[in-house]
Amino acid sequence: MVGGVVSTDSPDDSPVDSPDDGSAFGLTREQQEYAAWVRSVAGSLAEIPPVHGALNRPLIKAMGGAGLLRGLFGGTADQPPRDAAAMQLCLLREMLATVNTEAETALALQGLGSYPILQSGNERTRDRWLAGVAAGDVVPAFALSEPDAGSDAGALSLEARADGDGWTLHGTKTWISNAPEADVYSVFARTTPGAKARGVTAFAVSGDAPGLTGEPLDMVAPHALGTLHFDGVRVTRDDLLGAVDEGFAVAMRTLDLFRPSVGAFAVGMAQAALDAGLAWAQERELFDGRLIDQQATQHTLAEMATRIEAGRLLVRRAAAAYDAGAPATTITTTAAQAKLFATETAQWVVDQAVQLHGARGLQQGHLLERLYREVRAPRIYEGASEVQRTIIARGLMKGTQ
Repeated sequence: MVGGVVSTDSPDDSPVDSPDDGSAFGLTREQQEYAAWVRSVAGSLAEIPPVHGALNRPLIKAMGGAGLLRGLFGGTADQPPRDAAAMQLCLLREMLATVNTEAETALALQGLGSYPILQSGNERTRDRWLAGVAAGDVVPAFALSEPDAGSDAGALSLEARADGDGWTLHGTKTWISNAPEADVYSVFARTTPGAKARGVTAFAVSGDAPGLTGEPLDMVAPHALGTLHFDGVRVTRDDLLGAVDEGFAVAMRTLDLFRPSVGAFAVGMAQAALDAGLAWAQERELFDGRLIDQQATQHTLAEMATRIEAGRLLVRRAAAAYDAGAPATTITTTAAQAKLFATETAQWVVDQAVQLHGARGLQQGHLLERLYREVRAPRIYEGASEVQRTIIARGLMKGTQ
């Protein structure tokens, strides 16, 4: 590991014996060391005051200074940013989520918002934004959803009207993470009416562009989320991310990488909930014994642990498929399976941990109260659970044709 980034040319990349908890199954020694490093750095971020419903720029800057944000991108710390390894991204998110969910979400959004620029932007656009993203000086955002286009991304209506050598953007985006405070947006707009997914184009839009306004949304989850209004925002061919009318593929390429890592985020939250539930069950005294002495409690904890481990393995399988360059159908299907199972599992695990704690688990400021608010959203964003089931089913059907 070099500067907090897993080197791609390390000679020590063979699998090693797992630690006692088994959580390193299938990881190389270097990946295990990287996961331990992330967890240790995450603990130091707790000193930064949390922010509800708005950007926490001091936290983002601290993660940049610590080298965590550089881990979103592949290669070593002294190389220009490039595509991240999916496994590294999953390790980043899982380890952060077990310690500090605010930091995890802020880090993930740095990646989600910047990946269309990294993967599909021209050299000038990449040079303008990506170094700042890795340093924590630039906050990006992924602007796909609209009031009437959530799960059905092909129904986008934000209009890109041809205007000389470029376009002007007209319409609204909503439920956009980091909006309206982001410094740059990866925006998906309709360039060909009536063409559904085939008529969408992606652009990099500066947060201070004339005609771009917005307001925050007050949501259950604590991270920044908002609505954006585009009133004649001008973009040029230099701002294109990919080719005209091929923006849907740009979005899906990013989501195929990030969906397994959403599962990793969920696994990290579930692990934190299990750890809290186990500790409390061993401490809590009732009926002349401890809570953990009750067979019902033991069975609940056993089921929690088993489902978490199954989710973790699905996440790592999907990440391994992406990194190995598996066929596109395999990458998409395994990513959907990982996100579906891990996020649904995390919801159940956190709920069970709250049940073990009783009312104290819902007291404001308690770890489980926070997890209970945060665990719900991952079952919706980046493709709701129902969408993931449809993707999986389509993959199965393709395999039988």
